Amino acid sequence: MAKKRLLVVHGPNLDRLGRRETDIYGDMSLDEINREISEVARKMGVEVETFQSNKEGDLVSRINSAGTSFDFLIINPAAYTHTSYAIQDAVRASGLMAIEVHLSNVGAREPFRRTSVVAPACIGTIAGFGAFSYLMALEMAASMLGVEPE
Repeated sequence: MAKKRLLVVHGPNLDRLGRRETDIYGDMSLDEINREISEVARKMGVEVETFQSNKEGDLVSRINSAGTSFDFLIINPAAYTHTSYAIQDAVRASGLMAIEVHLSNVGAREPFRRTSVVAPACIGTIAGFGAFSYLMALEMAASMLGVEPE
């Protein structure tokens, strides 16, 4: 049986992790988070690809092309969480199950951060656990896809 494939999409400004508001987002860089995601995915027996862009159109295009080559989507829309119906539409159109991820507890932050327009296109949201939010989403995705740990 072919390995299940997961796409992890990181939104705008996440390329600044480790240098930007470390009291909120932690001190791990995006490269470090991606390495951790890849290592955990390997141990779980799933393939993973990561993608980051600061451009909404690039994120939409990547999600639009994901449905034919991936089994699951994990997405941190970052600031687009609160504004991008285009990303919501792309997630819906992909046909993939998706989990929305956030490093910080968006529900305990500024009022504008408490509403996600992307969440209705996802099966759930994991937020507030720093880089572990991604790993929790990875574990949940693998479980939902019926992947048995190697």
